[in-house]
Amino acid sequence: MSVAENLQAIRGRVNAACARAGRDPGAVTILAASKGMPPEIVTEAANAGVILFGENKVQEARAKISACPGRLRWHLIGHLQSNKCRDAVSLFEMIQSVDSVALAAEIQKCAEKQARTMPVLLEVNVAGESTKFGVKPADVVAAILEINAFPRIEIRGFMTMAPWSESPEKVRPVFRRLREVQRTGEDALGAPLPELSMGMSADFEVAIEEGATIVRIGTSLFGPRPKPARE
Repeated sequence: MSVAENLQAIRGRVNAACARAGRDPGAVTILAASKGMPPEIVTEAANAGVILFGENKVQEARAKISACPGRLRWHLIGHLQSNKCRDAVSLFEMIQSVDSVALAAEIQKCAEKQARTMPVLLEVNVAGESTKFGVKPADVVAAILEINAFPRIEIRGFMTMAPWSESPEKVRPVFRRLREVQRTGEDALGAPLPELSMGMSADFEVAIEEGATIVRIGTSLFGPRPKPARE
């Protein structure tokens, strides 16, 4: 199937999940996870109607973004090293993977130098997996209160990666827990934190049922990622 056909099928699944949850499909944004995809495939997705793309690595994004249509929006969804913050602040509309106060402090420095405000999501390691980055749920309130004090950073909400499972229902509690974290964070901050970036190709429908506002879709949209060429 083409990217356009895949996108149509994904939109149908998004609409069905919203119907089950009594939500407006317009409240859910499809982010195309374009890691490993060349500019021509990104352009194909853009021509099919995708506007928002997510990259995992700053270096790959730096080479790719300039070769893609200028109307596209780009988020960083992968782990960010502090020495890549300057480029991340200049390249991306939002950084979804802020996983510590220390990283936020570095983003603040770079945003100050570039005289821009940086929207971010706080990455939360809901499942407590040692292989994943993110703030522990118990530490979220302290983290957002500290990060909120940085004048060049605007916290928009939260992001999480659920453990992989053959059954999406098994990870429903992870998504439900992030929504609880969202409510706790809003109460502590006294301000809305509306974005919940959660759910990928294998489980995005369950994530939508639990309140996702951004779903990060790669394989279901583009098909399997091409294997990197051997050196």
